[in-house]
Amino acid sequence: MRLTNVAHMRLPPGRVTSLSTGLVGLPGDAVPISYDQRRHVGAGDRDGSWMALSFRLDHDVSPAQLATAWAAVVARHGTLRTAFSRTSEPGGPDRLDLHEVGVSVGEWVEHRPADSEETTRAVLRRVLDAACRPFGEPSHRLCVIIPDDPTDSRPVAVIAADHSHLDMWSLLVLLRDLRSCLDDLLAGRVPGGDLEPAASFAAHTRQLEERPPAPAAVTERWADVLAADEGALPRFPLPLGDVSEPRPEVVEVRDVLDAVDLEHLAKHAADHGVRITALALAEVAAATSELSGRTLRAVFPVHSRDDAAWSGAVGWFITNSVLECSDPSPLGCSSALKESLRLGSHPLAPILGHLDRELSPPGMFALSWLDSRRLPAVPAGLEVQWVSAVTRTDGVMAWFLAGDDGLHLRCRYPDTTEARENVGRWLDAVVDRVRGAARPTPVPHP
Repeated sequence: MRLTNVAHMRLPPGRVTSLSTGLVGLPGDAVPISYDQRRHVGAGDRDGSWMALSFRLDHDVSPAQLATAWAAVVARHGTLRTAFSRTSEPGGPDRLDLHEVGVSVGEWVEHRPADSEETTRAVLRRVLDAACRPFGEPSHRLCVIIPDDPTDSRPVAVIAADHSHLDMWSLLVLLRDLRSCLDDLLAGRVPGGDLEPAASFAAHTRQLEERPPAPAAVTERWADVLAADEGALPRFPLPLGDVSEPRPEVVEVRDVLDAVDLEHLAKHAADHGVRITALALAEVAAATSELSGRTLRAVFPVHSRDDAAWSGAVGWFITNSVLECSDPSPLGCSSALKESLRLGSHPLAPILGHLDRELSPPGMFALSWLDSRRLPAVPAGLEVQWVSAVTRTDGVMAWFLAGDDGLHLRCRYPDTTEARENVGRWLDAVVDRVRGAARPTPVPHP
């Protein structure tokens, strides 16, 4: 699996179609809004806030069957049948609401290029930017690209939704469910009839709201973390230039280790008595210290699928914590990871909600580790890609993606001269150190 964006994804030239959807009836019951949803949607309606997954379809799937299967998937997952609305309150802040809605699945629509220069990727981006928005009704879309290439005419399907309704894990759940529903249709069965009922993300949000307050030690630690960066989340440790306003993004993808070297890294981590994540972060911490003279501090996303019931659910099960590797050794980074998981295991609204958007400063630095081998399995041959939108940014976000084919590093940062130089140097140093940690230790000659 690849982690890319819509401007760099591997997509054959061809015709772009999408399955039209709309709302039916009046809004239903109110649905609780999670802390992360409120921050995301509260920033307003906009392009480029969606996530997607692309994969190859089999030849024998008809458009009608695909539409029927997608309707069954939408019926399974409650968050795909909710929509946000905003109401102006006299003399006060706008009120944000989320309600259950009825979703209708309509006809396939072809989206033609605006001119002879518009690429297939650009057409797809235009469709998803328009449909998959925070206040979309609904804010998800299923697209199919029909290739022009006769040597491989398998269509490419793209499942996309605004980030407020899903995360990367959720996209794999939707892929699994869509394929299962298609298999049922091809076999003459009810689509999704044998799938276990899917848990509701709204239930997860309610469960978090009902938890007792975080222990005082957790609240105090969060206060210390924010105080270290003047009341905000960590910033990238090297100069990024003028990022007082978001800039066009630069996206780099580095192939760090192949599958064999990733196994070597895992073995060396075991020799240190830590997980592979801790050993890799120790190298990141060392590279950061060498270049900036500063401790590795970063926003660190953690998932809240802390019960088996949520493994097959669709929603935004990711929240933010902070990683601080004051001791850059593998054991020290292992301890830092455990603390990060502890900080992210309590509802953040009571701890951080009063700070609103002041938390995310220009230059914010986020670091993520994702092992796709721990996620829902993907059959071989589907050419799966996780696809993000093209957007503007004022911070640095780095993702490590481990999988059967090795370890990859994707980084997004603002397009300034200083960021290109300094983030580039940091990526070079991180890749070199992680590769060095994966090399077998030479056996000394007697």
